[in-house]
Amino acid sequence: MKPAQEPALKPLPTNFHFKYTMSNFTPLSALAGGLLIGMSVAGMLWFSGRVTGISGIFGGLIAAPNAETVWRAMFVVGLVIGVGLYRAGGGPLMDIEITNAMPLLVAGGLLVGFGARFGSGCTSGHAICGVARWSHRSLVATIVFMAIAALTVYAVRHLGMG
Repeated sequence: MKPAQEPALKPLPTNFHFKYTMSNFTPLSALAGGLLIGMSVAGMLWFSGRVTGISGIFGGLIAAPNAETVWRAMFVVGLVIGVGLYRAGGGPLMDIEITNAMPLLVAGGLLVGFGARFGSGCTSGHAICGVARWSHRSLVATIVFMAIAALTVYAVRHLGMG
């Protein structure tokens, strides 16, 4: 009999801290991921003249159908298929346990949607594409995103507001 293999990635405990999330960091996989993201958004800008902002692409998809519906749908379906291909190639997925109440999750989702609309884009549009194009608006938006994210993590983890 073969001994039982240990899973490649163990699920994080529900009360994990930042130090645990970085335990599987490898510079080469981070570099490869960054290069793939960079080449993808550069290709989108080069070939279509459009910035790869996920909220804008998805938002345009759920709006009234028009000439752009097909490419937007293909983009969103490609995101889902990409995960399937990653898994089919043997890539591990982390187990995620959501412990917050549904009303809090819904409120958070609505706030993110409102913020993306109010800020004229989401983190992928501003932080990845806009900062790379030296957009001052995107730089400010990214600084605000990150500051609010840091404050939210601190409030939830250390002040018990989650």
